[in-house]
Amino acid sequence: MIKRRSALVATLALTAAGLCAAQGAFPTKAITMVVPFPPGGLADLVARPVAEAMTRELGQPVVIENKPGAGGGIGMGQVAKAKADGYTILMALSSLTVIPEADTVIGRAPMFALADLRPIVRYTADPTVLAVRADSPWKTVKDFVEDARKRPGAINYGSSGNYGTMHVPMEILGQNAGIKMTHVPFTGAGPAVVALLGGQIDAVSSGPATVLQHVKAGKLRVLAQWGTGKLASMPDVPTLKESGYNAEYAQWSGLFIPAGTPEPVAQRLRAAAVAAAQDPKVRDVINNAGSPILFLDSADFEKYVAADAKRMAEVVKKIGKVE
Repeated sequence: MIKRRSALVATLALTAAGLCAAQGAFPTKAITMVVPFPPGGLADLVARPVAEAMTRELGQPVVIENKPGAGGGIGMGQVAKAKADGYTILMALSSLTVIPEADTVIGRAPMFALADLRPIVRYTADPTVLAVRADSPWKTVKDFVEDARKRPGAINYGSSGNYGTMHVPMEILGQNAGIKMTHVPFTGAGPAVVALLGGQIDAVSSGPATVLQHVKAGKLRVLAQWGTGKLASMPDVPTLKESGYNAEYAQWSGLFIPAGTPEPVAQRLRAAAVAAAQDPKVRDVINNAGSPILFLDSADFEKYVAADAKRMAEVVKKIGKVE
């Protein structure tokens, strides 16, 4: 009996050691970072340098997979339902906190639940900016609003999809300024900005990084921004509050993993994600794009996401059902 018990203990010890070794060896193959938008938008701009830095830290490729659609919901849902083994991760935007509530308002089955995803780190958090073509008749946001009041529904704006990070701020502005505009959804910020440049739409609300190069090239003009202070990349652009409109909105980007990912694996990914945020190459790329790093580590980011979800739930209810 004693020999059997000793053998059992030895077997269990070897099994536990094997599991620890397996977890310690993570990763042993490529990791997929899902970006739920097409190339050209904020999520993609942040994801690419971060993926390169995490590749260096982890010793395995971190491969970008753009999975656009439904304002980011398709890609987010893919990661929420993925195997929780650390090999599928998500670079999300703030639409992540909006989509579950929007599904409820619309009356459709949710693409995912917030509880299905675990926040790891936040990289950026910028107010969106109101951009129009440089040859447009609007020189200020007051010009824009007054024209919209005179011609309800005549001004159209593009977005990354219903209830996405480019749709919600325009609805907030519309509610506070008492104007009606026509919403034209695209699959991401990149296609929406291309449509603006091409004259298919009149305006976008976008992260600064998505439009800054076109502003510098003299193709776009920024009229206002949804923040509470000056933008480092566009210090002369007034806030909507300064212009008399009680409209605020922040577009953030952050890394998530499926809930239930083993803790040693989650901490390995977190360490690589933190190192990426501190990497000078990553910081230079993101800063130069016009969206400076505003880092939050896991615990603080988790609290931030919960608070943002609560606030956005009220905004979505005011927007109501969008077909």
